Amino acid sequence: MMFAGVLAMTEKKKSAVNVMIDGISGIFLPIVNLLSAAGILKGVLAVLSAASILSAESETYLVLNAMGDSLFYFLPMILAFTAARKFGANPFTAVVIAGVLLYPSLTAPLEAGNTIHFLGVPLKGVTYHSSVIPIILAAGMLYFVEKLLDQVLPDLVKGFLAPLLSILAVGFATLFLFGPFGALVGDVLAAGYGFVYNLSPVIAGFLLGSVIQPMVLFGFHWSFILIGMNNITVSGHDTVLALMGPAVFAQSGAALAVMIKSKDQSFRPICASAALSALFGITEPAMFGVNLPRKKPMAAVCLGGGIGGAIAGISGAQAMSFAFPSLAALPVFYGQGFDLYLVSCLTGFAISFAATLFLKFQVDIPIEREQKH
Repeated sequence: MMFAGVLAMTEKKKSAVNVMIDGISGIFLPIVNLLSAAGILKGVLAVLSAASILSAESETYLVLNAMGDSLFYFLPMILAFTAARKFGANPFTAVVIAGVLLYPSLTAPLEAGNTIHFLGVPLKGVTYHSSVIPIILAAGMLYFVEKLLDQVLPDLVKGFLAPLLSILAVGFATLFLFGPFGALVGDVLAAGYGFVYNLSPVIAGFLLGSVIQPMVLFGFHWSFILIGMNNITVSGHDTVLALMGPAVFAQSGAALAVMIKSKDQSFRPICASAALSALFGITEPAMFGVNLPRKKPMAAVCLGGGIGGAIAGISGAQAMSFAFPSLAALPVFYGQGFDLYLVSCLTGFAISFAATLFLKFQVDIPIEREQKH
């Protein structure tokens, strides 16, 4: 894969898995605190709205929601900068390419599912806001394109022609290939979920609960979220969101356990804010900043999410309206099997917490290793 290939050029002694994990963590690590802040703000807004303290229709809510959601909506642009810096590409060129993916007049027809044509070549409708994998692949390709152009272009025109050709080549490749590729993979996974759930909700809960957080690494989880939204629109209820819930709490439990085991006084507050953010449904800070770089806590998350998801499947709990699973969103699942669903979320949290405490791993990673590249 391009992603692993770029990183392998500078870290040949590492295994492919370690290179991938190190690369993903390095891309997200610089924005961990921002993710925590935005996640907590969105969680507080959800609580205020659910308690009817602040109306979701008010202008105050509109402004605060923009403050909390802007990071996640424009995530591709931020990741373009950090990924390009990690790979060794020009971060500003990468940001411009990400801007193409979010340009309103272009994204409007694409996000509506329409196919548009560029020089006769069809560009499939894909949702790019909040996406991860297309822009990371784009940054990886940008590294190779810039390296090639640096070798073949004369110095006289290299300064302006290299970024121009890079934007054209990588921008087109992202719209034509990387975006649809991410969407296709997500759709295949979602279709597999539907088949398994019809066979057994318990098995579906275990499988989805085990893998949903790793799927967030590449943005594949959005396909399941879209299925959940469609189910609510069509039938007024949904099971996908219920099965995803315990894994969210599992991320929080693992991050909290890492905090307890850590002796780094500057790292412990990051763990605490990441654990709190995960409780409010934003798991990226806990995943990318705490659990994934240490590997074994992420395995504990998968274990807790799987067992908790199986219990959620047994409960038969359903979401009555759309909301990302979180502490604030628990009332959305009120109804059939709600008590057992609460047990499933608590189980996911407890298992990942206990497993992380029990497992042996390097808790306090040296700063120079985390900030490498």
